[in-house]
Amino acid sequence: MGCAASSRGSRRAPPGYEEPAVLAAQTSFTVNEVEALYELYKKLSFSIVKDGLIHKGGSLVLIVDQEEFLLALFRTSKGANLFADRVFDLFDLKRNGVIDFGEFVRSLSIFHPKAPKADKTAFAFKLYDLRGTGYIEKEELREMVVALLDESDLCLSDCVIEAIVDNVI
Repeated sequence: MGCAASSRGSRRAPPGYEEPAVLAAQTSFTVNEVEALYELYKKLSFSIVKDGLIHKGGSLVLIVDQEEFLLALFRTSKGANLFADRVFDLFDLKRNGVIDFGEFVRSLSIFHPKAPKADKTAFAFKLYDLRGTGYIEKEELREMVVALLDESDLCLSDCVIEAIVDNVI
């Protein structure tokens, strides 16, 4: 009686998996691009903790997963930094400490050339609005400038950083 259904579903999809056609319809990606992103996602999400999710957290295993996230998106596996943490947090749409495949594709869609500029602007604003107040405060901008300089291995004096922040705000 239930044999046909059970034989079709012998291969379980990982948590958060969504069909490429569904994700393509909801993002700027084509079905082929979503399928290619799934191959990247599998490498990230199955390399350490084989649960089909990209993790962020405090244990050694989860930190390694976050380093893989950094390596895939930023071409560096340096330890945690504010910029990378913000990107991870913005990708984690469900706010549960992991990024599933649907979140991964929807979040990466913001960087697609065909993504609306208003969406790109909103993402950039959220990236710098560290406290979620709806405003980018001077201290938030300073924290992000320092994090980006650190990530780029650039050293500027505090006076130069303050001059940059003062000229922007």
